[in-house]
Amino acid sequence: MQDVNSGDHCGDSSDPFADATRAVADTATVPNAPQVATISSCRANSSLTCPARRALLITALAGCIGVVTRETAHAQDDAPGSDERPKKGDLLVFADGDHASAVIKPEDLPLGGPPVMAWPMDPATKVIRNGSRLNELLVVRFDPADLDDDTRPRAADGILAYSAVCTHAGCDVTGWAKATEGGNNVFKCLCHNSEYDPRQSAQVVFGPAPRRLAALPLAKADHALTITAPFIGKVGAQQSL
Repeated sequence: MQDVNSGDHCGDSSDPFADATRAVADTATVPNAPQVATISSCRANSSLTCPARRALLITALAGCIGVVTRETAHAQDDAPGSDERPKKGDLLVFADGDHASAVIKPEDLPLGGPPVMAWPMDPATKVIRNGSRLNELLVVRFDPADLDDDTRPRAADGILAYSAVCTHAGCDVTGWAKATEGGNNVFKCLCHNSEYDPRQSAQVVFGPAPRRLAALPLAKADHALTITAPFIGKVGAQQSL
């Protein structure tokens, strides 16, 4: 078995564009498949020129080839410690957007989602651990009453952090959509349609992923979110040689 530990692997094809194209086709052919928000405006329009369909294709491509470009960019300016796994006491910072690298405050997270992408940061050195894509996180906030008994102890007043790397083929988990089977919104990997329910320890609720996403236990500290223990579960995917 070989760990998928870099942005050079996404699916079992050597052509990431082909993988992404198949991902879009798979989404279209799953019976009663829920629509990711980016394509909701195209439900009654089968035209391939619909901008929302193009947006989905771009998003799927990003899930497979974006990991390569981000890994390359991070490698160019890695600071010591940036590729180390999250540690107890690390803070969470925004991974992208207008607030990239800013410390995430509990009130920054909308109740019920959607999740935000995040990195761990060493609070002493201010080094953001973005030197490995295996450190990228999904952070989402729920009412604690919505979490099951196994998930609630790892949450900081309903706030959860999970690995953003799909356990199936190592693509980024970038979707937030209504579950194929059920009424809740869930994490969705757009490469091969695996779905994970964050309320239930990110267990697999649909698709080919073999196991749940790894979790990072959190606590609140000084209007921030701090990591209280290393990853619970294996991060990333495995492929057979």
